[in-house]
Amino acid sequence: MRLSSLVQTLTERGFSFAFTAAEGAKDPEVSGVFADSREICPDSVFCCIEGEKDDGHRYIPAAEAAGAAALVCERPVETGLPLFRTSSTRGLMGELAALAYGEPASKLFMVGVTGTNGKTTTTYILRGILQAAGLRTGLLGTVVESDGVQERDAERTTPESCRLQRLLAAMVGNGCEACVMEASSHGLHIGRLSGCRFDAVVFTNLSPEHLDYHKDMENYFQAKRLLFTKHSKECRVAAINADDPYGARLLAEFASPEFRPFSLSDASGTRLDVEGSSFVITAKGWSPLPVKSPLAGSFNVANVLGAATVLRGKLDDAVIAKGIASVPQAPGRLERHPLPSGACCVIDFAHTPEALRNVLSAARGFCSGKLVSIFGHGGGRYPSNRPALGGVAAGLADRVVVTMDNPRDEDPARIAEAIVQGIENSGREIPYEVILDRKEAITKTLAAAGSGDVLVVSGKGPEKFLTIQGRKIPYNDAETVDEWIRLAR
Repeated sequence: MRLSSLVQTLTERGFSFAFTAAEGAKDPEVSGVFADSREICPDSVFCCIEGEKDDGHRYIPAAEAAGAAALVCERPVETGLPLFRTSSTRGLMGELAALAYGEPASKLFMVGVTGTNGKTTTTYILRGILQAAGLRTGLLGTVVESDGVQERDAERTTPESCRLQRLLAAMVGNGCEACVMEASSHGLHIGRLSGCRFDAVVFTNLSPEHLDYHKDMENYFQAKRLLFTKHSKECRVAAINADDPYGARLLAEFASPEFRPFSLSDASGTRLDVEGSSFVITAKGWSPLPVKSPLAGSFNVANVLGAATVLRGKLDDAVIAKGIASVPQAPGRLERHPLPSGACCVIDFAHTPEALRNVLSAARGFCSGKLVSIFGHGGGRYPSNRPALGGVAAGLADRVVVTMDNPRDEDPARIAEAIVQGIENSGREIPYEVILDRKEAITKTLAAAGSGDVLVVSGKGPEKFLTIQGRKIPYNDAETVDEWIRLAR
């Protein structure tokens, strides 16, 4: 789309900005929209974002030198380029990028998932079902970004809006008919989903997390709620966890047939073991649907219910059941590693008290020996979760090993002290030790495991680094476990 057409369309759609261009300025076909000056190519638009650590306005000379055709700014700047002046760069950037890339979201069946826990696994289940229906499906989330052809490690849960639109355009170009993506509260709040409207949305649950950013649970909830208001089509279908109090709020607010509740009470005859689960979905208004899932744990039953609920009526029940049965383990989500001793190591991303409770409860279900919990907590994050995590582990495990997570700029020993405080104040005497070196903590515990034991290594999931004093040090829990298994055989 030409620059002049972008300006005209955005104006017609009611977006607030002032556009200025020198007389006789060229009117190019816009090649792309970027917020990183290092990615600028000729005839693209550079969007200046003023962030917490840096200011995009500083990089205007670099963008000009790289051939940018126009700028989006939040304040007056010295430039000879056409200029979009707006009060919020992010508020305009996603819509501008959507137009520049041909509004790719409108060409895909868009499914969004939000909540505190279960987003990643639910997106994997949704993709499995859609692919079982023969639909090539892109995936965007915490673990990977897939454009339907290539899959790469994700940089963040919800990409910046201009990058998101490029990824969606790549999906369309690769023949995708659907996209499933996680919608983070931060991404929703700052406008990273701008330019996206969803056909189907899922709410998993809400528990305290990211309160260092949102300050309180109400702000956190209101950020999540944006997926169901600002970023959903009028004809969207929503699956809402009715067992969660915030899910109940959504169902009460949007009392319509399109907002479908799901609950663990909708799963009858549930059988859980280390290999997964089987049950019959008995949701009101639908025929009974027997399903078998390779995902273990009752919380994964809820994730299956959410995915099935939002797609029922869109796809045949037989296709939904086939898709559920075909879902692979999501990396770092109750990821099971059998040990030569007859024990089992489980790696999970759980880093909130509620998530740790879910994972340890699930592991207890297939543990015939001792249940050992190995975890830490990230620096610069919600500190009251630290003693809470210790209390959860002490209440459910037989032994706890406190270690390092991503300490960032904090002292890992101080973080561990807060976790230990929660263990000691739990009211239950339980053996524990502190081994700050994460690799040592894991390998030492693996070596001591006996037949029937289950070791739950939580907090980092699929992450491939430790963040310590501003440095990213290569490290991965699964690689640590697999290396120990290889040497132990």
